[in-house]
Amino acid sequence: MTNHADTATAPATPAAPTMRAISQDVHGAPDVLREVVLPRPVPGPGQILVAVRAAGVNPTDWKHRTAGFFVDRLPLVLGWDVSGVVAAVGFGVTLFKPGDEVFGMLPYPHGVGSHAEYVTGPARAFAAKPAGLDHVQAGALPLAALTAYQALVDTAGVRAGQRVLVHGAAGGVGHLAVQIAKARGAYVIGTASAPKHDFLRSLGADEVVDYRTTDFRDAVRDVDVVLDTVSGDTRVRSLDVLRPGGVLVGLLPGTDPEEAERARARGVRVENLLVEADHAGMNAVAALAASGALRAHVEAVFPLSEAADAHALGETDRTTGKIVLTVS
Repeated sequence: MTNHADTATAPATPAAPTMRAISQDVHGAPDVLREVVLPRPVPGPGQILVAVRAAGVNPTDWKHRTAGFFVDRLPLVLGWDVSGVVAAVGFGVTLFKPGDEVFGMLPYPHGVGSHAEYVTGPARAFAAKPAGLDHVQAGALPLAALTAYQALVDTAGVRAGQRVLVHGAAGGVGHLAVQIAKARGAYVIGTASAPKHDFLRSLGADEVVDYRTTDFRDAVRDVDVVLDTVSGDTRVRSLDVLRPGGVLVGLLPGTDPEEAERARARGVRVENLLVEADHAGMNAVAALAASGALRAHVEAVFPLSEAADAHALGETDRTTGKIVLTVS
């Protein structure tokens, strides 16, 4: 007699959950980005798993795509900005529960990976997404807004009545810095090309300088804080417009070997900022956004599968505000 129990096929093991992601195996042009299927991550202790709805694209993404920058491991899934819905929480997480809408920045630079359907990150890298903010808006904010906030508030201590000069004021960080400085009660001056002046005035900029036709040193003086998103000669010349006791916060390394000496001679301070994941900062960004004092200008929105096109647009260096990827 045949023993059917011995010959029956054992139940198949359920396949591990997967997700779509945009990955690269080599450094290079936008066409190195490709859609792949990867295992869905599992949140560890202190982490949350977020089902991504939108994720910003920042200059650091195409810098890493091209040359590795800070993170040179391959294959690599890019992306630090994320807005989405909590799908699961790891042990010890008390801030969020599955179903909560959150937004945040993965720990920069090594916590990369939001250009995917799911991503894990420390719970305290996130904040609750304001109800009045859609995922595209929320996904555009974290890295750029935290950079501006940490530069102006945490580093420079901008306060009411101070004069703040923002270089690259129509860019991703710059246009948010203008709004944050205005919310602090500062008098804000921005540099940008002439076609972007009306946009900056709509954000609250008090003065705008066309860097293509005017040396800002001829138009600006007695500045308390300079936020330099450009570096190079712009950073060097910015020392000349700071009042004694002022501070220049740079987002890129300086190029002047005598910068420190020049700064000391003028009685000003120079700081270099690398953005950090920051729960308190994200809550401050969320509060500004919820109040209407901070809003990202979104230049373009692409589906996740068109990440290469988003990179190509960003690299033209002619966009205003932010580029966002959406995940259905």
